[in-house]
Amino acid sequence: MPDLLLDVKGLETQFKTPDGIIHAVNGVSFVLKEGETLGVVGESGCGKSVTMLSVLGLIPSPPGKIIAGEAFFMGQDLLKMSSEEIRHVRGAQLSMVFQDPMTSLNPVLTVGHQLEEPLMLHVGMSRNQASERAAELLGMVGIPKPKDRLKDYPHQFSGGMRQRVMIAMALSCSPQVLIADEPTTALDVTIQAQIIELVKRLRDEIGMAIVWITHDLGIVAGLAQRVAVMYGGFIIEESPVADLYTNPEHPYTIGLLGSLPRLDQKINKKLTSIEGLPPVLYQKPHFCPFAPRCKWVMERCWKENPTLETVGPEHRVACWVDTKTGRPRS
Repeated sequence: MPDLLLDVKGLETQFKTPDGIIHAVNGVSFVLKEGETLGVVGESGCGKSVTMLSVLGLIPSPPGKIIAGEAFFMGQDLLKMSSEEIRHVRGAQLSMVFQDPMTSLNPVLTVGHQLEEPLMLHVGMSRNQASERAAELLGMVGIPKPKDRLKDYPHQFSGGMRQRVMIAMALSCSPQVLIADEPTTALDVTIQAQIIELVKRLRDEIGMAIVWITHDLGIVAGLAQRVAVMYGGFIIEESPVADLYTNPEHPYTIGLLGSLPRLDQKINKKLTSIEGLPPVLYQKPHFCPFAPRCKWVMERCWKENPTLETVGPEHRVACWVDTKTGRPRS
């Protein structure tokens, strides 16, 4: 059985705003095994990115604050590390590819400089060694004439090539975990497909584990082995990817899948939508956060927030109702 690389327990993160405290992440727990790809899905504002930024110590404080939880990586709690300690882990063993390739690179430094810096900082390479490795990395992610491109600035690259540079930078120190925060959102679908295939190939070559954050369930289907669905700062369903698509249990997951066009359905089958709006988290929900939008809602849903319970092999769901029968879960 693969060893656990990352074990996050009871993570809670808040943000102080002029209008009040936003409870962005409300007790999230998950694990990541060696070589595994975990998809984290949900609509904007559900806490996907904040969860991973909290684990990496990248939450701006103030206004953000981690108020509870543990995040064990290789036996060490990342949340208890000093900023200096986590700086040596981040980038070397845990890397992140951010959402927008247009703004993630420093516009006044060459791409070569930005690739070489982590190699010299974390691996202890000389400038010449780092330059050779940087060119090798650019070639690995499919950028032609990599040695020549090291002298270029970010504005001389297209959006897709900039995202490839970001992936090369994240992989430069051969991390054990790569966290990808919606890395294909700003790209057209052709480039999206190329980036996803690139990440899959590099995952198989390097053997790293991946956390892929997205709102696109279509991407997750071909990339991840396991999926965690988030809503209102909670994980509300967690399952192996095939089981989630064939046997979704939570009303929110059913709604998400119902809004996707599928090749295996009748042409005249209408797509569904989820009525209502996502919760505004100025108060930590004491009831099910999906209750206001749920067609299966019952009295208990307004009184008590369900915890994740096992409903199948490695399949857990936080819901008081059995959506197959419409009756309360026993």
